[in-house]
Amino acid sequence: MKNAFWTTLSLLLVILVWYLAADRITPFTSNARVKAVLTPITPQVSGTVVEIRARNGQIVEAGEVLAVIDQRSYEIRVDEARADLARAMQDVGAGSADVESAQAKLSRAKADLETEKLQASRVFDLEAKGLVAIAKGDEARRRLSEAEAEVERATADLESIRTSLGSTGQDNPRIQKALAELADAELKLSWTTLTAPARGALSDLDLAAGSYARAGQDLLTFLDASNVWVEAYMTENNLGNIKIGDRVDVVLDRHPGRIIEGRVSSYSAAASDGTTSKPGQPAAIPRASGWLRSPQRFPVRIVLPDYMTAVETDDVRFSLNGQADVIVYTGDNTLLNTIGRAYIRVVSWFSYAY
Repeated sequence: MKNAFWTTLSLLLVILVWYLAADRITPFTSNARVKAVLTPITPQVSGTVVEIRARNGQIVEAGEVLAVIDQRSYEIRVDEARADLARAMQDVGAGSADVESAQAKLSRAKADLETEKLQASRVFDLEAKGLVAIAKGDEARRRLSEAEAEVERATADLESIRTSLGSTGQDNPRIQKALAELADAELKLSWTTLTAPARGALSDLDLAAGSYARAGQDLLTFLDASNVWVEAYMTENNLGNIKIGDRVDVVLDRHPGRIIEGRVSSYSAAASDGTTSKPGQPAAIPRASGWLRSPQRFPVRIVLPDYMTAVETDDVRFSLNGQADVIVYTGDNTLLNTIGRAYIRVVSWFSYAY
């Protein structure tokens, strides 16, 4: 009886020592989840959904069409914008003709002024010699003044037309405005086609042709399959020896009995404590109740080098937030690493049952 007591006590001490050492050297957690980027597909224009081209869970490539919103009203707006552009170009062309006409008018006015100056000069010479009547000189001065005024009017008309017309060609403000409106119409037309932002799949597809899509409101849920990882939630005791690059064994509940090798990619320096603090105020401290406090957990990101992207032909399938068991090997401790590998193997077998 006495031997059994000491044997049991020794066994308990060995288990306790192993637990304390393993918690630091080969930390294990069953609190881990499969993660990927979840992106809401939000239309930027409103309209009736006329076509759904992707199935729920189907892997699609970046740029592949997921759904189409009724394009007819947006196509009409593009046609109107093109017509406005053509009209603006015609108006600028007509304005250019007006400039040419005003320029010709100014040239004629200047030529007439030179003629009047020449004739007036002769009359003024004769007037000075007393060879013509004073009335003749007054008439020459009147005609010269009118010619000068005509040049001023023609110059003002030309400047007014040029100001109204603006620059010629593509730099003309009217054409620039029409081009901008056309670009806006074409952009909105392109927004009627909803495409995959990356390689991935639609999740929880609850949409059918005939549904109404509103601009700015989420319409589809997209899972980015180009970046998949496992997030393990470790206690602060577990984090003591974990380093980026440490080897990890992962068991996914979706694939019981199988161990997948991974690596520590990063770990968070902060975690939510369930309280909030406003800027400029002291940090809010969570209350601890009872003698033993609950351990704070921090997310550790683990990548699976052979399965960093979800591929339909892969022998491993992922489900967002699917559960996983994780053990990290933080060093070269042969004994603890061997025990850890045996332990995660047993866990993988138990995952068949729960």
